[in-house]
Amino acid sequence: MTEQQTISTETTPDRIIFFPITLFGAIMGYAGLTIGFHNAHTILGMSQTVALALTAITTLFFIMVALAYGVKLLKYKDAVTKEINHPIAVNFFPTASISLLLLSVLYKDIAPTLSEGMFIIGALAQLVLTFYVVQSWILHEKWQINQMTPAWFIPVVGNIVAPLPAMQFGFHEIAWFYFSIGLVFWLILLAIVMYRLFFHPPMLRLMEPTLFILIAPPAMGFLSYLAIQHGDSIDNFGRVLYYTALFFALLLFTQIWRFIKVPFSLSWWAYTFPIATIANASFMMYEKLHMNAFGFFAAFFLSVLSALVLHLTLKTFIAIKNKKLCIPPPAEPKQVEPSETEQNQG
Repeated sequence: MTEQQTISTETTPDRIIFFPITLFGAIMGYAGLTIGFHNAHTILGMSQTVALALTAITTLFFIMVALAYGVKLLKYKDAVTKEINHPIAVNFFPTASISLLLLSVLYKDIAPTLSEGMFIIGALAQLVLTFYVVQSWILHEKWQINQMTPAWFIPVVGNIVAPLPAMQFGFHEIAWFYFSIGLVFWLILLAIVMYRLFFHPPMLRLMEPTLFILIAPPAMGFLSYLAIQHGDSIDNFGRVLYYTALFFALLLFTQIWRFIKVPFSLSWWAYTFPIATIANASFMMYEKLHMNAFGFFAAFFLSVLSALVLHLTLKTFIAIKNKKLCIPPPAEPKQVEPSETEQNQG
């Protein structure tokens, strides 16, 4: 705590020390949007130009963020260590490996060899991060129930993404391996998250956008399950996954005015990938069942996602221009950790 207070933009002119790992979440949003427009091309006949352009933008964005965080890792290892030991920030490290897995999906037809390499690196990194996070949960002396948010889904449930690229290269058993991890831990963590939301004080206002992450595990699980089943038809288990995701999406959209009032921060990017997953899941339901309602849901969610990604991109660039992106986190640790420690001691 003392060391963190001594770090400031005045004593540390190199702002890269405060480069946030959460920015990889924006890449996930872009990748999900790109997959959505690819589905719009293959299913609805929309021009492929938008999907190809978004693939290039997503790739460039990933390279820029990865290089920036790589510099931070090389120059300020202590800062990265503090970040990976933080109860909230640690959950966003797998967004880097998930981004690679999603890029592998985007490049499956453009550059198959590159796509396979991305999958192997992303899958291995995801597994290593899963081991690290689960071990820290089991052998911890610091995590408290009030520190939990839906962002805790990311490290372990992120494994549900891996079957999509795995099936592209015929890794059927590997796909089942990752799918099983993600699905089982989704059910475990869902119960814990709901308990925390129902019976403990509300989350910090800036963390409320992470509630949208509730949509992603069942929607992504539906897409991965469909891929493992070779997409022949929608069975009852697939329906359960899709309709669970749709319920969470509709539930959260009924509270949209509450979320709009949340002050902008990088946590807003947590809206994007979950909305992308329900949009893409709706595309698959429309393709397999030929029911117009699912086509409406797909178009609606993709439109909302497109507007949101554009808005957040502008907001993020404005934050960069105004030098509000790479700054030390001021009050958040004081709000979370000491109060929770007092509660547990009491």
